[in-house]
Amino acid sequence: MKYFKIKHVLTVAGILVINHASAQSFEQQQQPFKGVIGKTIADSKEAWVPNTKAPKGAPNVVWILLDDVGYGASSTFGGVIKTPNFDTLANLGLRYTNFHTAGICAPTRAALLTGRNHHYVHMGGFAHTVMSAGFPGYDGRIPADKGTIAEILRENGYNTFAVGKYGLTPDEDATDAGPFDRWPLGKGFDHFFGFLGSQTDQYTPDLVEDNAHAKTDGRNLNEQITDKAIFYLGRQQKVAPDKPFFLYYAPAATHAPHQVSHEWSDLYKGQFDGGWDVFREKVFENQKKLGIIPANAILPARNPNIKAWNTLSPDEKKLYARFMEVYAGYLTYADAQVGRLITYLKQSKQLDNTLVFVVIGDNGASKEGTPNGDIDRQIFSKPANEQENIQHNLDKIGEIGTPEAKQTNYPLGWAQAANTPFKYWKQDANAEGGTRNPLIIYYPKGIKDAGTIRTQYGHVIDLLPTTLEYLGIKAPESIRGIKQDTLQGTSLVYSFNDAKVPAKHHIQHYYIFGSRSIYKDGWKAEVYHHPDFTDYARILNNPKADTVNNFDKDVWELYDLNTDFNERIDLAAKYPKKLNELKALFEEQAQKNNLYPFIDWEDVLKGRIHRTAHKPLNPGN
Repeated sequence: MKYFKIKHVLTVAGILVINHASAQSFEQQQQPFKGVIGKTIADSKEAWVPNTKAPKGAPNVVWILLDDVGYGASSTFGGVIKTPNFDTLANLGLRYTNFHTAGICAPTRAALLTGRNHHYVHMGGFAHTVMSAGFPGYDGRIPADKGTIAEILRENGYNTFAVGKYGLTPDEDATDAGPFDRWPLGKGFDHFFGFLGSQTDQYTPDLVEDNAHAKTDGRNLNEQITDKAIFYLGRQQKVAPDKPFFLYYAPAATHAPHQVSHEWSDLYKGQFDGGWDVFREKVFENQKKLGIIPANAILPARNPNIKAWNTLSPDEKKLYARFMEVYAGYLTYADAQVGRLITYLKQSKQLDNTLVFVVIGDNGASKEGTPNGDIDRQIFSKPANEQENIQHNLDKIGEIGTPEAKQTNYPLGWAQAANTPFKYWKQDANAEGGTRNPLIIYYPKGIKDAGTIRTQYGHVIDLLPTTLEYLGIKAPESIRGIKQDTLQGTSLVYSFNDAKVPAKHHIQHYYIFGSRSIYKDGWKAEVYHHPDFTDYARILNNPKADTVNNFDKDVWELYDLNTDFNERIDLAAKYPKKLNELKALFEEQAQKNNLYPFIDWEDVLKGRIHRTAHKPLNPGN
């Protein structure tokens, strides 16, 4: 395996202007002048500070992060939704089946970009006003001493680009007046095209380019960001063909609203009429055949909050099947856009020297679509009863997936199906269904065991150190004069060419709005905390109820993931000593990583946090 070392070259007249990504780092600019300054040029001696330049042949790097895709959705990991471009990358690279995210979008993205746990970088919730709090773990403002992968690579001779969803800019900063230090360009990217928030309409997005809002051209956003990524790369290559780039490609797909043209959703007409129970069984068997899960694995029972498909009325079946047809078309469309990017890299003869990471989802499949699906109702609007929801959606079934459907999201039953082989879903930081996502790593020059599977435990904080180790770049002591905190992730390079090497990531904690867990060497202790998001109707309907959350009464469960990867058998009563050991470890991690004070959905919905900035999210607001 080839490792690359950063070297320096002297500035040459004319090249500094053109080859600006080889410019001096902040640290280089602070070096003392080493020449001689006399009264005239005759008795003076010039001295140039060398520019940082990536070594010849240094790989390009592409990080691809999808949104809200369940573990069992894509064909690449056993699903029945076609993702041929992901299939190709995986067949020529590696599939990581034991890789994890934080459990919800902003925390995952903050952890990914910084190589550190999300509370540790102040993103315990979101950067949104109503979901942030004035505490170190929750204020939604990533500190400058916890630099991003873009900042590191830019100072090592890379151009850095980002397109799609950013999700880490505080609401208060997200206007054209800034401040811009927490926009993508303030965090190390040379150029950005996409949106700053968590969710946006795919046809009328809240679009931003660089440090200003921009106008959309009316096409689906996923197509626009792909065009822009190709434009950025093409423009750079014309000027500096030997300079490597880092591209962070983060499409909105498949986060709500699920919006895609009929040519894509109609590919799946009638294919989900058998329902979510049949879907789960089919995907489960596919996963066994591919070696994604153990051959002796057992499918967990359907979640008790989900009705058996065969008990639904014909109207419900028709409605829910259409939701899934749109979702499937949306995922296949997103795969096709990635395919366009990969095709460009291949045609421009850059793909063979590009290290590609694909994380299929920033958390599990979304449980935010209610039991009956959603077309156009705001996520925190006053809840309607089941029959009202069903009738409302039936009346608008033709709008599902169209530009008119501003909130399209599938029913909860499809979320569990898309999360096969697990029990739960997005936001559930206690559960593998909320945090385990597929990872593909592709780089033919350095990965010789193409098409194979890796089962080593991994987490999104690992991708930054993995990238740095492979490129031969040391984590910087400082960025722009600011001393940097240590990284917390573990490089996965050790596993690239060894499928059987033991995992090196030994301990990992999780916490999202009350749900929490701790992992250590195959053992996992976890809490399914209530109220969770699916309880929000009760909370919104009782905005004045002054309840006090008692986290101490939460029930801890214990699982041995080495023998029970999808958490079917609770061993808490059998091994109380092991459970107490893990609970103590969780407490240690919580103190170290800014998890306190605990904040849950009831605190958010009743406006107990960020009190000066908003009112409770009750039905009257």
